[in-house]
Amino acid sequence: MFDKILSFSSNNLIRNKSIQNFIFLGFIQASNILISLISMPLLIESIGVDQFGLVNLSLSVILLFNILVGFGYNLSGPREVAINQKNTEKLSRTISKIISSKLVLAGIATMIILIAAYGFNLFSEYRTILVFSVLLLFSEATLPLWFFQGLEKMKLISVANIFSKLLYLVGIVLFIHEPDQAKWTNFILGGTAFLVNLMIVVYIHYAMKISFFLPKILNILQSLKDNLLLFLSNLVSHISINGGLIVLSFFANAETLGMFSLAERITMVLRMLPSLIIQAIYPNASKLFETDKPSFFQFLKKAYTWALLFGLFLAVFTNLASPLIIKALARETLEDSISYLRILSFVPFLACLNIANVLGLLVKDKKRQIFHSSWLMCAFMLTVSIALTSIYGGIGLCYALVATEVFIFIISSFLIYFKNKDLFYGFKNSLFGSSHSG
Repeated sequence: MFDKILSFSSNNLIRNKSIQNFIFLGFIQASNILISLISMPLLIESIGVDQFGLVNLSLSVILLFNILVGFGYNLSGPREVAINQKNTEKLSRTISKIISSKLVLAGIATMIILIAAYGFNLFSEYRTILVFSVLLLFSEATLPLWFFQGLEKMKLISVANIFSKLLYLVGIVLFIHEPDQAKWTNFILGGTAFLVNLMIVVYIHYAMKISFFLPKILNILQSLKDNLLLFLSNLVSHISINGGLIVLSFFANAETLGMFSLAERITMVLRMLPSLIIQAIYPNASKLFETDKPSFFQFLKKAYTWALLFGLFLAVFTNLASPLIIKALARETLEDSISYLRILSFVPFLACLNIANVLGLLVKDKKRQIFHSSWLMCAFMLTVSIALTSIYGGIGLCYALVATEVFIFIISSFLIYFKNKDLFYGFKNSLFGSSHSG
């Protein structure tokens, strides 16, 4: 099996659309991280640490509401586009429906924030900064990343992302010089992204001959109804993956939180690997599943094997290099952070184990099964995290997060075996060449 997988030439790999998707998606994430690192000292020098903290707090609130705005279209959108790549009329309906629905959700999210801020006097310490940040909701609504992901043409959107981030850097250099200008930070971030997104939408209309129109209200409501389970799945997955620090905050002091946070941030960057792989191969997998199932399973086998090999290498490297990584980032040796990172280093690899299961459920459009597995994952994570953290502190939380990845793999595998036997045996046959058909 491995000799066939490794038989690809480097040119074939580069020309492969799924590989290109992965590279460009990784490029987008890497550029976002780089711009964040560049802007951080500029902002701290201009507005001070206190206002910088409030800007980031506002951004965290907006990112949570962005899950509402996204409403699972990051999962359903690429599949619809991939299946209808050659049908301009269906692509026009899809992009009009999704962007209109997300704009409605952005409007609702904005109203919720305004009512909470001014009606219930919430977010009082950073209310103005938060209100100026709502433009980010509309930049999320108009971002057509899912559209180009489905088309497997990611070059334009990755270049546009870099351009918008560079505009953001120029904006903070030109317009933010003192603490009372902090409210403009996220406004500029959202404004530059929104402006670039509108330029991309114009390009889609004129260069790609895609029409835009306002869907009927009933069509928007039906679209939201169809995506409800994916939205809820994204929400609970966000809690499962990012809720560890909140759990630890109930049982640990600020010093422990800081050391765990350092290790967790490194892990979260590494954990992008399985997500990027799924996003990269999802469009082609959807097409193959609809048109040529044997080719789909061969494609999945190759992608899955590469993902496991890369994930394992990343886990072992991070585990062995933990002291060097922590010292490079913290400028000192933090033994607790090193211990946390050594355990958490295996989270990305364990998450890679579930790639085949998740992709199988996505291409079959099994929203309800994805929803059930996500909620079970969240319930398990919260239960085990609270239990182990209350006894063992940060180390207990690390083991709980590792156990959560194992748990979701087992649950998803059971779902595939008992409810999707065609997927189970098709993938099994592609891996081991068995003639068993179930």
